[in-house]
Amino acid sequence: MLITMILAFPLLLAILWVVGLSPWWWLYAFIGIFAFQLIMLVVYPNYIMPLFNKFTELQAGDLRNRLLRLGERTGFTARTILVMDGSKRSAHSNAFFAGFGKLRRIVLYDTLIDQLTPTQLEAVLAHEVGHYKLGHLPKTIAISAVCLFGSFAVMGWLVSSPWFVESFGFQYTSGQLAPILLLYVLLNNLVIFWLAPINNLLSRKHEYEADAFAKRAMGGDYKPLQQALRILTKKNLSNLTPHPLYSAFNYSHPTLVEREDALQKSV
Repeated sequence: MLITMILAFPLLLAILWVVGLSPWWWLYAFIGIFAFQLIMLVVYPNYIMPLFNKFTELQAGDLRNRLLRLGERTGFTARTILVMDGSKRSAHSNAFFAGFGKLRRIVLYDTLIDQLTPTQLEAVLAHEVGHYKLGHLPKTIAISAVCLFGSFAVMGWLVSSPWFVESFGFQYTSGQLAPILLLYVLLNNLVIFWLAPINNLLSRKHEYEADAFAKRAMGGDYKPLQQALRILTKKNLSNLTPHPLYSAFNYSHPTLVEREDALQKSV
């Protein structure tokens, strides 16, 4: 909470300040917030996460060699392979890469290493590499930018809309942003909820594509990834058969059954 306050308050003050400078304040605010989000993609894993978790180099051995060979095979180079002490909080498992270019690092939860065999871990990492090689991160950032732009454009319009402010009992004052921000925070989730199926549909599409990439990276053998997914589903207490409507609104990843079916059919 302290870090959030340190980072968020200056941004909020800057937005409130720029409102009085130009009718295009919302565009300048969008540019500033989006630039901040891009910077945080590098700052968060490199400087903030280490405040709460310990990161150590993956020791030399079969696993490290496997993962390095996978990187060479798929054209994915990383600065280092790190192990994060995720077990200090829960048994949840994960693997991800962070940073860009020469700063890119592969991160494995220690729980993941304990739960999976080296071959299964290689398949999981191949899935993460698939996200990178298939350009899923830039696509996600682009969609996020469009949504953020739309949000600020709407706020810019509502600031000059007396009917909206007065409908909620506020007294309208031209250029006053505080009521708009308050109402935005209160009503934003209501709008986002109905858009969730679209976002989740795209996310699940990316997961299927990354699974297919991992299968190809493992020489066409989907068994290691299938076995890993089964173990992770059990360890993370995931629901195997959620209602399709509930899944559409709440699940960014396909279920285990759906992923296994897609893996068997993928080329």
